[in-house]
Amino acid sequence: MDSAAPKRVAREAKQSTPFRWTARAGYAANGVVHILIGIIAIVVALGGDGDTDQSGALMLIAGAPLGFVVLWLIAITLWALGIWQIFEGILVRSPSDDARGLAAKWGQRVGAWGQAAIFVALGLISASVALGARVDAEEAAENASRGVLQLPGGSIVLGLVGVGIGIGGIAFVVMGVRRTFRNKIDIPRHGIGRSLAGLGVVGFVAKGVALIIVGILLLVAALKTDPDTAGGLDGAITALLALSYGPWLVAAVGAGFIAYGVFCFFRARFARF
Repeated sequence: MDSAAPKRVAREAKQSTPFRWTARAGYAANGVVHILIGIIAIVVALGGDGDTDQSGALMLIAGAPLGFVVLWLIAITLWALGIWQIFEGILVRSPSDDARGLAAKWGQRVGAWGQAAIFVALGLISASVALGARVDAEEAAENASRGVLQLPGGSIVLGLVGVGIGIGGIAFVVMGVRRTFRNKIDIPRHGIGRSLAGLGVVGFVAKGVALIIVGILLLVAALKTDPDTAGGLDGAITALLALSYGPWLVAAVGAGFIAYGVFCFFRARFARF
């Protein structure tokens, strides 16, 4: 098999204007989900009830008029964005021929493919909800953790997953604080550019904090060998609520998710494609 074939297919696909704009729309779809998560988090902080995760946001869409249409649009655009990220990983170039350059190349490749997996998975959840499934991400996380813990060395594997998610959260915080997300988007120098950068800072930090908490929950579950301790985003929000000034913290995270969602809308327009 021609080793250059995957790169050739990736280049040809990325030259397709319909595919490019469908993938761009995936960022907007991701923004819708994050804005709804943020709104639900604020409602919970004020004493209301709701699932503060992706499945909760998608179930909210399902209850709206023509919600199933919106869910399918979200699924299709997220799948397109996921495939785009796969192609991005394939086409990554090494900055140099030495070991450091090769490591940097594979670091970018793994990062792109990791994002692809997230977008594709979220698209699958959206399609499942559109088909009438009732998805409970929190229960799914606990069941997955239970299955891992039953494997030989499962606690180590679960702990490493928690560490990995925590590192991902730290990366989001660093990207927000250092504003390195600018490398992925052509932010206008004037007018809306400053506000867009501010949204990016707040959004990336808030999402990073949530991911760090999810990683900690998984690590605690691994150390205690207790899958019920594990959790996803909804579990992270619940953990925050239990802290001093918990409702204020949850409201702040919710506002941050809304900021990240709005940023995703602008990213759909200004992302480097």
